[in-house]
Amino acid sequence: MTIRENIEKIEQETLSPFATLSQDSKGRKVEEEPCDIRPVFQRDRDRILHCKAFRRLKNKTQVFLTPKGDHYRTRMSHTLEVSQNARTIAKALRLNEDLVEAIALGHDLGHTPFGHAGEYMLDILCKDGFRHNEQSVRIVEKLEKGGKGLNLTWEVRDGILNHQTRTMPHTLEGKIVRLSDKIAYINHDIDDAIRAHILVKEDIPRELREILGETTRERLNTLIHDIIINSTGIDDIRMSKDVEEAMHRLRRFMFQSVYQNPAAKGEEVKARELLKQLYRYYTEHLDRIPDTFLHMLDEGEEIGRVICDYISGMTDQYAVAKFSEYFMPQKWQVDGY
Repeated sequence: MTIRENIEKIEQETLSPFATLSQDSKGRKVEEEPCDIRPVFQRDRDRILHCKAFRRLKNKTQVFLTPKGDHYRTRMSHTLEVSQNARTIAKALRLNEDLVEAIALGHDLGHTPFGHAGEYMLDILCKDGFRHNEQSVRIVEKLEKGGKGLNLTWEVRDGILNHQTRTMPHTLEGKIVRLSDKIAYINHDIDDAIRAHILVKEDIPRELREILGETTRERLNTLIHDIIINSTGIDDIRMSKDVEEAMHRLRRFMFQSVYQNPAAKGEEVKARELLKQLYRYYTEHLDRIPDTFLHMLDEGEEIGRVICDYISGMTDQYAVAKFSEYFMPQKWQVDGY
């Protein structure tokens, strides 16, 4: 018996009857020889962790564009907080931690530079629209590894695609990540907004503080415990009515007070215009797009789709550098001076 087979046997003996077992995966689009050490979801987790799109998350905006400080969240720190919350819940419910972690680490790979401001602009510019969850799947299926993709399992791709509010994953592990994403960004965005002096703790409605807690630690404790308590022993991931409603109200409060606050979003107009100008530039200068993207034109992809693939993968700094290169006067000197 291989190490992988032994791990799969342990899963079968110890995990909840509602867990997604590695040995029961629906598999990959391209069949592969199994690893002798790692079950399929652990292997997917490793592939995501080592891919280029994951590394770029460290230089992509979460909420605050180009903040002056080292402690504001980036898209990567957000991703890690989602993973930590999700693993805590999965472990308590005896669900598949490897699957939860793979989905969590991959769920935001498709996010644009400049956060949702970038996503908004590419959604306008791209013929068929642009949604970061769909782009995350496109990255792992097609764009990574020079067009080969990561060949992830169906369950991981399903969780990545359906982590947003309007859709629902098909596994309990995916449902955990879907909730953990909201729990993470609501709470760390409050923390960052207080750090930026956009909020003070007392701005949060008193009734929400009484239900969820006064601090980030208390709110996370309340929300995570509530999910575990209400999901134990059932084939679903649920929250109590009062806590779920309080979380939704807190999310609406954040939209009104932070996500749409001019102080937090003052630079977004510039970011959107920057991406619009880059998109127009590349439509006229396809030779400036790397060959790793241009080869998709020979496969029947539309020019606009390929340009969106390239721009959406940029970090904030890289997008600014390209804009400066194309549209700002560059220094020059005469030989001998």
